[in-house]
Amino acid sequence: MNDISPQAGAFPAAARCATGCGDGDGDGEGSVQVALDPALRIDGAKVFAIYGKGGIGKSTTSSNLSAAFALQGRRVLQIGCDPKHDSTFTLTKRLVPTVIDALEGVDFHPEELRVEDFVYEGFAGVQCVEAGGPPAGTGCGGYVVGQTVKLLKEHHLLEESDVVIFDVLGDVVCGGFAAPLQHADRALIVTANDFDSIFAMNRIVAAIGAKARNYGVRLGGVIANRSAAVDQLAKYNEATGLSTLARFPDLDAIRRSRLKKSVVFEMEDAPELDAVRTAYLDLAASLWAGVEPLAAVPLRDREIFDLLGFE
Repeated sequence: MNDISPQAGAFPAAARCATGCGDGDGDGEGSVQVALDPALRIDGAKVFAIYGKGGIGKSTTSSNLSAAFALQGRRVLQIGCDPKHDSTFTLTKRLVPTVIDALEGVDFHPEELRVEDFVYEGFAGVQCVEAGGPPAGTGCGGYVVGQTVKLLKEHHLLEESDVVIFDVLGDVVCGGFAAPLQHADRALIVTANDFDSIFAMNRIVAAIGAKARNYGVRLGGVIANRSAAVDQLAKYNEATGLSTLARFPDLDAIRRSRLKKSVVFEMEDAPELDAVRTAYLDLAASLWAGVEPLAAVPLRDREIFDLLGFE
């Protein structure tokens, strides 16, 4: 088969099926992913992978959590794993170039890259990286994550971090964007108190369970976002064995913080925001102290409809 490069520029063939799509060591029953290269293990830092339905506020949550860790004296590295490359927008005040942008600039010769070509300092000293993604329809997100971790390892940035946060694209529906779970200690799920968000979360719970069979990642809990109530989430948690770590209300001030390219700790003082800031600091402290792993069991699709979809 001919190797056809995408119009957006040359993209290495390995990126097309980076973490699988062929033979090799299996990564769980039924998986076509290739097992994690031991040389790419992240040692020393506490590693969190944050997932959730698209548009649920993962990047806002991740950035505010990174800021909270940094304000508590931790050396934090946040890695955005989304082609939109806007995970660190509120930390850096801009859309920073991605790892893939940097690699394309040196014709995919990573040895020519410097740290400043792909790592940018944000609020409170948080180190920010946007992995980016392959050109649409041509590659695998797992390749991008793998190359990003490899670069960070080669430049000793992972061993110089206390906390690493992966902010990952939407629902887990392919092995490529499940790749951060190979590196994480705890996976956290951001959700709202509605059926669609919980349905997406259920798939993520299943993905985390699959990875936990072969890797050290464990489910840490749920972060309820933009939620005035949590009745539906409470039903799901009880049925599956999940628990909620933190809850953030649907506040206009939080939306405005993103428009202002700011984390909540930079916004003007207001009683409602003071409570949000305290909740993020409390969440960071509890995650640093260590949350017990959850052995949640995902529901079948029909079971979710029966639980939440009908009165």
